[in-house]
This record gives sequence, C-alpha cells and structure tokens, in this order.
Amino acid sequence: MKRRTFIAGIAGAAAWPATAHAQDASPVIGFLNSSTPAVAGENIAATLRGLAEAGYVEDRNLRLEYRWAEGHSDRLPALADDLVRRRVAVIVTLSTFTTIAAKAATNTIPIIFSQ
Repeated sequence: MKRRTFIAGIAGAAAWPATAHAQDASPVIGFLNSSTPAVAGENIAATLRGLAEAGYVEDRNLRLEYRWAEGHSDRLPALADDLVRRRVAVIVTLSTFTTIAAKAATNTIPIIFSQ
C-alpha cells in the first residue's frame, strides 16, 4: 500500500467521528502493535510524518494512544479492548495478529491495517 494512501485513510477515518467527542475536538488514533516502540519506531515515525503533511500534529489537533504487546500476542485482545473502551476514532494495526485482535474487539471503530 502506498504511504500517502495509508495516511489519507488514517486522517479521514480519524476526522470522521470527531464530533462525537464534544469535550475534545481532537480525534484520537489508537495504535495497536504486537512488538515494542523500538521495533515499530520507524513505522510510527513515518505515519506521524504523513499525518503532519495532512495537517494533523500530535498534541495540537490529534491525540495518539499506543498499546504495545511487547512480543506477547496473548496480550493483544486486552489491549484492543482498552482502545475500544477509550473510544478511539480509528485503530491502526501493522500485523495480521493485531488486526485480528482489533476486529474481535469492535465492529464499529474503523481499523486501518498494513501487512
């Protein structure tokens, strides 16, 4: 998938339910990852750069919630459930395992994935 298409999908999905959060107009993107911040750092950095190109900057008009399983895939369902409870606008996943966990946790929050 091309990076710009991926970023456009995140930005569009994140902006869609922003009106549902009247107390905070900033959309919240949930990142669900099976590894660690060090391993996924380049993917996250590229995503943040693309979002910035689209006008979305963390802590200015966008909030991010990260959930890291740190190599323990058995933690993914609970981490995905936590993102759903926090009512994120969209969940971003970067692997098959995280996508499956996110899909099992919600059928209403958009899931954007890259394999």
